[in-house]
Amino acid sequence: MEPTFDGDDDDLQEAVADPPEDLKPSEKKALIDLREMLEEVILSGDLIKPPPPRHHHEGRHRTRVATEGKEEEQSKEEKGEEEVLDPGGVSLWGIPLLPSKKHEGTDVILLKFLRAQEFKAAEALEMLRRTLRWRREFGLDCAKGVCENDEEAAALAEHLRGAAYIAGRDRDGNPVCYNVYGVFKDREVYRRAVGSAERRQRLLRWRVRLMEQGIEQMSLHSGGSATLLHIIDFKDMLRPGLKELRTATREVVAVLQDNYPEFVAKNIFLNVSFRYYAYHALFSPFITPRTRSKFIFARSSKVTETLLKFISAENIPVQYGGLRRENDEEFSEDNGIASEITLKGGTSSIEIPIVEPGVTVVWDVTVVGWEVDYKEEFIPDDEGSYKILIQKERNLEECVRNSFYISEPGKLVLTITNKTYKKKRVLYRSKSKPTIPLYTLPDPLHPTVQSPSGCRRT
Repeated sequence: MEPTFDGDDDDLQEAVADPPEDLKPSEKKALIDLREMLEEVILSGDLIKPPPPRHHHEGRHRTRVATEGKEEEQSKEEKGEEEVLDPGGVSLWGIPLLPSKKHEGTDVILLKFLRAQEFKAAEALEMLRRTLRWRREFGLDCAKGVCENDEEAAALAEHLRGAAYIAGRDRDGNPVCYNVYGVFKDREVYRRAVGSAERRQRLLRWRVRLMEQGIEQMSLHSGGSATLLHIIDFKDMLRPGLKELRTATREVVAVLQDNYPEFVAKNIFLNVSFRYYAYHALFSPFITPRTRSKFIFARSSKVTETLLKFISAENIPVQYGGLRRENDEEFSEDNGIASEITLKGGTSSIEIPIVEPGVTVVWDVTVVGWEVDYKEEFIPDDEGSYKILIQKERNLEECVRNSFYISEPGKLVLTITNKTYKKKRVLYRSKSKPTIPLYTLPDPLHPTVQSPSGCRRT
């Protein structure tokens, strides 16, 4: 049986867990104060009720008196609506908000609102109430994060495939959300997404839906991954004729800032122009140090290098210099960990020994900063066998994935030549899988057997 409370703050504090140890004394006090205020408004049924209007003039006071009956009637309706709610069932993102329920995720949610309001308990409570009211008006189920008009958002997602998506996790276990503005180069996609006010509203609903999906992948408990890593690719963003897109972007940012506090660990901006650098430098003195620390900027030549500080190569999409491929059937979390070597000026090789024949070897290679030559070959252990050139030397400008059937013991050799004096980071991985070679069925008139395709002998 759950405990009941008579409104005594001491009883409440005995029933809930102690504040996290990593908080300062003033922050612990703010959390305790917010718990007490939240418990009170939930039990009284006033959590989502809008605040009374403020009147500053006598004339407005007369108007209020004249309409007092109507307001009182509306208030009763609202109160009646709140009274049917089970206080213990009030939740947000699947987390019960009633502190006395002692859910391990409640403090995680409350601390997000407190941090957004500089640990001012009253302001944090009001922000939480505004968020709950907004979710009701927007048509979001407060517990599950499901939109009433989810079908519209799902339909739009088909047209905006690649514009924003969640893929992989960062080094701290947080889901990674990519926002790619280059998708809007397609004029038809642009028109469907932001061509009118109604379409921009659908875009907002789609983006909120994506945010809710990201939260579903979080662990909203003490010590869990409770934030997103945001990647914003500004490539092609500064082209002329994008007024509607910029308007829609501002609307999305405003909604996420107001209703999803402290859900972003970092904002990493890719392919940033010098003009954007200058703009940020101009206004950064007016931003709090906490907020400023969440912004990371990377020019086009530093994209992969920057992402690797926060995300492993296996979780960075190939278009950003990583090894992650959509719906990858070859590598997974179990067999997809990459190895790394540092290549100075000159030539170096990666050797993959093959002891047991009858396997197909699959490998990925990527180089941070590119500007290298690359070659693939298979060298048999038997000195009487031919060396097989798999890929002739070429300039490497993108992540490589290749495979080769091995019919005899030997080694796969990947040769990389660094044409600069800068050190290069080479990331690679490989796997072998048993394979039955496919042979061409012999012609009855010409009974010869052909070797597996893909082998060029040198």
